[in-house]
Amino acid sequence: MSNLTVIMYHYVRPIARSRFPSIKGLELNDFVEQVSYIKKNYNPVTIEEVIESFYGNHELPPRSALMTFDDAYSDHFKYAYPILKKNGMQGCFYAPAKTIEEKEILDVNKIHFILASCPDMHDLMTSTRNLFELYREGYDVKDFDEYYMELATENRFDSKEVIFVKRFLQVALPEELRWKICQTLFNTYVGVPQEAFCEELYMTKEQLSHMVSDGMHIGSHGYNHYWWNKLDAEALNNEIEKSLTFLKSIGAYHDNWTACYPYGSSSQEVTNLLRSKGCKLAFTTVVDVARTDSDNPLLIPRLDTNDLPKLSTAKPNKWFRYT
Repeated sequence: MSNLTVIMYHYVRPIARSRFPSIKGLELNDFVEQVSYIKKNYNPVTIEEVIESFYGNHELPPRSALMTFDDAYSDHFKYAYPILKKNGMQGCFYAPAKTIEEKEILDVNKIHFILASCPDMHDLMTSTRNLFELYREGYDVKDFDEYYMELATENRFDSKEVIFVKRFLQVALPEELRWKICQTLFNTYVGVPQEAFCEELYMTKEQLSHMVSDGMHIGSHGYNHYWWNKLDAEALNNEIEKSLTFLKSIGAYHDNWTACYPYGSSSQEVTNLLRSKGCKLAFTTVVDVARTDSDNPLLIPRLDTNDLPKLSTAKPNKWFRYT
C-alpha cells in the first residue's frame, strides 16, 4: 500500500506586512518552516509518480507527500515556487483560467478580501442584507432569513456568519445577482480598482508557462471557478473544455492532465465527465491521507496546510503515517 499525503495551499505571503493583514492564509515564514518539516518527515514526490502509482506498478516511497496550490495566485510564483525549486520539490498549481484570460477577479476572491477588509461582521451582514433587498427584484429568490437559516453553519476554520457570507455570495443566489452584490461590497470595503487588483492577485500566462518549462505541474481548476456539481451537463462540459484549451495555450496540457475541484465540488456526474476526457487525477477538499491502492484517483483527499505543523522541528501529528 502507498500512503500519500497531499497538502493544499491558497494564499502564501508575508501576511502581517501586507495591505490585508486579516486575509486568511499562510505566513511566508511558516511556509518555509513547513517545507522544511515536510522534507524531514516525508518523501516529496511528483505528480508523474503519483499517476504511475495509481495506474501502474510504481510503489511510492513511505510517507509520500505532494504539494498542491489552488487558484494561481501571484503569491505562488513570487514566493512558493522559488522555495520549492530551492528544495528540489515539485508543486502542482491549479489555475481558474478566466482570472488570467479576462483579468476578472473571481467572486470567491472578492469575498475573501471583503472579509479581510471589514472586521465588523454585523456591519457586513447588514450591508449584504440591504444590497440583497435592493437588487433582488426580478430574481427568483427566497427571503434573506431563509438563506441564513440554511447556510449559516460554522466549520473548522470559519464562524457561521463567515460561512453564510461565502455560501450566499458564491453559490446560493443567481449568478448575476451575486455578482452585483459582490461588486458593490468590494468597491465599498476594498476600494481598489479591479483590473489593477486582478493583475496584482493572479499569475500571468507567461509565469505559468515558465513554471511548466521548469518542471512544475499546472492542472485544471475550471474556467470560471464554478461549483462543478451545480452545473448542468452542457455547462460543465463547456467549463472543462475551456479550461483544457487554456492549459494547451500555456503548454501544460498532455495525456496526464489533472484537475482540482473548485470548492471541492465533486459528484458522480463530474467524475464521469473527467474520466471520459482522460483526466488522470482529481483532488478534493476531503480531509484525509490518500491510499493509491484503493482510493478513486478522481477523488483524492487532501490536508489543509493548517493540518500540518509550521515548525521544522515539530513532532509529527495525528496525520503522519509511519508506513
